[in-house]
Amino acid sequence: MAIYEIFSHPELRRYKTSIISKATLLMFLILIITFIPPLIIVYRSYGFWLREATYREQPNVAFKKEFILQVDLQSGSPAVYSTFQQYNQLMQSYLRIPLVKAREDDTNGDGKYDVLNLDLEVPMNVDDEVVGVKLLLFFYYKLRKFSQFHMESLAYIEYVSPIPGASLHIFGDLRLRQKQLLGHKGTDIRFNSSLVNPASPYTDSYSLATIFKNYTSRNVTTVLQDANKIWTSGRGSTNPFKISAVINYPEEVISYTPGFWNLIKWGWVQYVSVLLIFLYIFNKVKVFIFQHQLVPTIVESSLTMQNGRKDKVM
Repeated sequence: MAIYEIFSHPELRRYKTSIISKATLLMFLILIITFIPPLIIVYRSYGFWLREATYREQPNVAFKKEFILQVDLQSGSPAVYSTFQQYNQLMQSYLRIPLVKAREDDTNGDGKYDVLNLDLEVPMNVDDEVVGVKLLLFFYYKLRKFSQFHMESLAYIEYVSPIPGASLHIFGDLRLRQKQLLGHKGTDIRFNSSLVNPASPYTDSYSLATIFKNYTSRNVTTVLQDANKIWTSGRGSTNPFKISAVINYPEEVISYTPGFWNLIKWGWVQYVSVLLIFLYIFNKVKVFIFQHQLVPTIVESSLTMQNGRKDKVM
């Protein structure tokens, strides 16, 4: 007749000893070897403390309707215009007032602008020949997912051609550039001040060199990236010079300093993943030691407890 196992259950054994004994000392050493080395291993792997983290966010960007325009002419004299009236008064002899059309669209319906469409038509004299363009645009730039970050940012467009042109078309992305990690909470308005003093009576305050000197000293800026520029020639003598810019506001990958609980969560996951291996190994070691009585203990099992006796093994 065939025999098979119909039921089984584990037998509990207790190993007892005094506080001052070889078994106590051994358990203390095993505990140290079990819990301390995983901490050292994870720490030495240079990934225990998460010093930097990233997340994705669609920034809240808005064109401030402010810009500085300089159109370079072959004669050597520029044609300029700015939304800063004091600058226009200072540059009165070179002033050309353009027709400006600006529209921002929310293409995905998330309540944030995704693209700027800007068109400028600069009136030209009959003998004017345009050989270059410098255009500086001002934006509000906001992040809200972690820290409340606010700043005034720029997009700079420059093009030079040996051939006189009739129009310039620009297609690019306004991208965030970080020299420093952002915080994980709070409000950050360090760079929310105006880069140009609109009341300044000095021409130098509006020069691109002065503006970029102050702008590049910031740890967080924006730049017009992946810009494709199309220069067309053949302007009629009575036609204006046209500038058309399409600037996208793409989703950004933001680098920030993790908070305390984020550090603990990340470190705990790494520590436990290594600790489980040590727990498994040294649990097997303890079973082997006490089953073979490599150190003297008093052994109690369910069977001996039912019989009312204890086995002391020296």
